[in-house]
Amino acid sequence: MAEQLINEFTVNRPIDEAWPIITDVERIAPCLPGAQLTEIRQTDDGEVYAGKVKVKLGAIATEFKGDAYFVERDDAAYTCKLNGKGRDTKGRGNASADISAAAESLSPTSTKVVVTTDLHITGKIAQFGRGILGDVSAKLIDQFAQNLNEMIDADGDSAADDAAEPPPSAESTSAPDSPAEPTVRKIDGPAAEAIDLMEMGGSSIVKRAAPAVIAVLLALLFLRRRRS
Repeated sequence: MAEQLINEFTVNRPIDEAWPIITDVERIAPCLPGAQLTEIRQTDDGEVYAGKVKVKLGAIATEFKGDAYFVERDDAAYTCKLNGKGRDTKGRGNASADISAAAESLSPTSTKVVVTTDLHITGKIAQFGRGILGDVSAKLIDQFAQNLNEMIDADGDSAADDAAEPPPSAESTSAPDSPAEPTVRKIDGPAAEAIDLMEMGGSSIVKRAAPAVIAVLLALLFLRRRRS
């Protein structure tokens, strides 16, 4: 089954500040409902970002694992394209997605981000009807945007305090050469709380959509730059 999802959200910062924030996975991961970044793998072609998503429907809980890599990124134009894939750990199906993101300045203090996901689903999870994921993805992204802006506001206060401190001297910043980065870097972030789909909708439609939520979250979880 194939379906296209188009979602957007607003960041309460000018575009030059917003773009680096929304492309920093380690910073935004805690804002993503049910999602957790687990590791970053270094490859010859760049970085691959691995994560998982927890979903529950009442007392029933399940987990999905996925990864993604960037196909291209243009920081000057505030656009990027990436490919992501995920699988139900219980073997009920797979999902892959070609994802495009574009940021647009709304005002000197706000930025709109549009995420377009061309979603492909196989296996038992492809049995639900088209259009079901639209409402679910919109609610997830609304929650993400709220969490993100709250985080940015809180970080802004900390940044102001840091800016008041004098910078370290050149002598104090000198250090011996650092060792090479490991091939795999584990991310020790907070455990994600499962998305409760009953709270989001509670209908039989939501129940059928539950196994494919991973594909929606991939659109946000891996908006991260390739290794420079």
